[in-house]
Amino acid sequence: MISVRNIFAPLLGALLVSLASCNNSEQQTKESTSDTTASSATSTTTATTPVSNIVTSPQNILVVMHKVTSYSKWKPLYDAHDTARVSAGLHDYVIGRGVQDSNMLTIALKADDTAKAKAFSKDPGLKQAMQKGGVIGAPVIALITMVYQDTSNISTSLRASSMLTVKDWDTWEKSFKDGEQDRKDNGIVVRAYGYDASDNHKVRVVSALIDSAKAMAYYKSEAIKKRMADAGVVGQPSRFYYHIVQRYY
Repeated sequence: MISVRNIFAPLLGALLVSLASCNNSEQQTKESTSDTTASSATSTTTATTPVSNIVTSPQNILVVMHKVTSYSKWKPLYDAHDTARVSAGLHDYVIGRGVQDSNMLTIALKADDTAKAKAFSKDPGLKQAMQKGGVIGAPVIALITMVYQDTSNISTSLRASSMLTVKDWDTWEKSFKDGEQDRKDNGIVVRAYGYDASDNHKVRVVSALIDSAKAMAYYKSEAIKKRMADAGVVGQPSRFYYHIVQRYY
């Protein structure tokens, strides 16, 4: 006679194995769901982290200003000279055309190496390329250490490049930062500023003119004259007004 115990023992074992398997499967599902949720949350956090458009790490920029007989003739020849620029550690950044004279150009290039950049600016090959491109007169070339850059896109291409001499860089910079709201109230937003790589008494400021009428009036005002005097500006700054016609970054 078959014992009841003998019949139900295997069934009970199978049931326990089945329950254990279900529990393990459920636990694995929960863990998998938890991991997926955590991963999704991490990805979402990473994706929504804002990227700052303000660059405060010093960066050397080679700035070239010169006049050409024809922009349409000059531009293709400038592009063709790119290999030589890259070999010198220079990378296209911005090209601007003057407001009063559209054949007066300003070209900004990011420089990887100051020694190479300076050597490039004195290379006879550059002079020959400029002559071929129709450059008139001697170019003005400066290597600027930009300590602040705002790389965000804005609605206007109009810029003012201000060049000034200061008694002391730190004194000037503090006063300049203090005047930020005054500039904004008068339609001026600073895009970059820095000093000559060889002399921090020579300062360069690039500003976007959001409201050109207000900005021009402010540049002539007694308020800015006083602020510059207090900041230790020597003499009168020179300004070049231009429109950005190509931005590479």
